[in-house]
Amino acid sequence: MPESLHRSFPQLVLTAALVTTSMPAWPQEDGLRIGGAVRFQYSYEDYDSGNRSRGGDIDFDTFRINVDGRINGLILSAEARYYDYMQVIHHAWVGYDFTETLRGEAGITQVPFGNLPFNSHSFFFSSNFYLGLEDDYDAGIKLSWLAQPWDVRLGFFKNDERGGGGTGPERYSFDVIADNDGSAIGEANTLVGRVAYTFGAGGGAATQIGISAMGGQVHDDSGKAGDYRAVAAHLNGDYGRWNLQLQATWYEYDLDSGADRLVMGAYQATYGIPADAMTYTANLAYRLPVSWGPISALTFYFDNSLVTDKADGSKDTVMNVLGLSLEAGPVLAYLDFVSARNQPFIGGTMTGDARDREQRLNLNIGYYF
Repeated sequence: MPESLHRSFPQLVLTAALVTTSMPAWPQEDGLRIGGAVRFQYSYEDYDSGNRSRGGDIDFDTFRINVDGRINGLILSAEARYYDYMQVIHHAWVGYDFTETLRGEAGITQVPFGNLPFNSHSFFFSSNFYLGLEDDYDAGIKLSWLAQPWDVRLGFFKNDERGGGGTGPERYSFDVIADNDGSAIGEANTLVGRVAYTFGAGGGAATQIGISAMGGQVHDDSGKAGDYRAVAAHLNGDYGRWNLQLQATWYEYDLDSGADRLVMGAYQATYGIPADAMTYTANLAYRLPVSWGPISALTFYFDNSLVTDKADGSKDTVMNVLGLSLEAGPVLAYLDFVSARNQPFIGGTMTGDARDREQRLNLNIGYYF
């Protein structure tokens, strides 16, 4: 099972920086910086009898290489990730700052949908991640107009990062890869828009509220096989050391076959999802600066997801994550206790009918260079 759902470091500084609407800083001088990370983890899974009988397992998670910089005014960013079961491109794009507030990107870049950069605090993200609605990367172009207090982003994505229909689950981002009978399908020609406004930026508190929408096509080897769409309303607020994230999302895949289930894939794994559903997330975090030897900060968080009103009539997906992250120089660690029902990678699937919860204790530690 994949052990690789992690973020870039550092991403847990829960100050007004999370909801700022200024253009992200980037080196102004020409040159490239090469960095990366290596991560390991321990997991105890009550739904896996072998893992449980051994008292848990320690596994290699990820080795990654990042290249970032600027050449002749062009911004470059790429990341390759290596697992013991696959090698993938996380992102690879070329950008240009047309003005101090307007940036363009082309390549494999993050889809601007919902709370950004993540709609979660934990190592496991929210349930939206497993539906392709959080931290999703596709191939296309994107414009970002970040002029305080406005944050407006528009993107057109030709297809997913693997090139559209007919590709398998060897990828970082979760994408639809097959219909319910196993026929290969893929996203195509997706238009995405996100508009957000921040209240109180620059003060002790800042609240960003926004809406996101996307719509596109689904293709198989013979041509267009349907359409898909999603909308979300979201809030991301920083209040001193506290961060609050709320999001409500609706999505729908309308296939010509009339299928009420599809197959999602990533990390060399596949599982079923309903063709349409509602999702709700509510996350709260508190960041505590400390000075304990090399440890500079602790972040406590409680992330909650619900996927309901499923088209196929399957039971709700629920995931609750109680966790702690630790920052110590170049080291970032997550300690998560996950309790979930019908949740992928926590012993279930989005189309399951389980009534009982599964639990997982997970410690992931990474060194960034």
